[in-house]
Amino acid sequence: MLFNIYCDETCHLEKDNINVMVIGAVWCPQEKLIEINQRIKQIKERNDIYTTTELKWTKMRPAKIDIYKDIVNYFFDDDLHLRAVIIPDKTKLNHKAFNQTHDMWYYKMYFDILKVIFPPDDRYEIYIDIKDTNSHKSVQKLKDVCCNSMYDFSGKIIDRFQPIRSEEVQIMQLVDILIGAIAYENRVFAKDFKRNKVKEQMAKLVRERSNYTLTKTTLYRESKFNLLV
Repeated sequence: MLFNIYCDETCHLEKDNINVMVIGAVWCPQEKLIEINQRIKQIKERNDIYTTTELKWTKMRPAKIDIYKDIVNYFFDDDLHLRAVIIPDKTKLNHKAFNQTHDMWYYKMYFDILKVIFPPDDRYEIYIDIKDTNSHKSVQKLKDVCCNSMYDFSGKIIDRFQPIRSEEVQIMQLVDILIGAIAYENRVFAKDFKRNKVKEQMAKLVRERSNYTLTKTTLYRESKFNLLV
């Protein structure tokens, strides 16, 4: 079977005064992709939002909480899957000791996500949100590493590995919301920080639907909602 994998990250900058970083991937059978994108558009229309409007965790407002709840519930009710790697404390990163840059390490974390998703009997097209001007070069290197790890030297397992703009793809917005909830649960806030009640409600919904705390590693072969801390 051919699967599409969509990858995104949140709080990925090394020194942004936020403790946590999350990289996530949502995947689905490619044959269902048109249906999934259409369903997301229908959810937007039902909630009086233009289908071209980008839904993002950072844009969440009380007046539009219902659409975000609908999107999260849709993920758990359909043939969609998530794998996320959570880095709970970026201050502990020591890139110099491992002879790497933050950017090199960032793509190593992507490999940690993807290697669990790949059974060799299936084929994959992978799409990663464009991070910067070097994204195309870095993504090609990541593709080579993934292919080599599975002895896929002819590219029969990984058909495509391509950077895309998240606002142009409906399903990428779903990734953004889910990893936003995961990051929020793992974030350490200052004592005087005013918590966002809408985001707390959304994080609670993801906890309830997944049956996970969002702060601990799940079983390695958990297929619906897989987390690695």
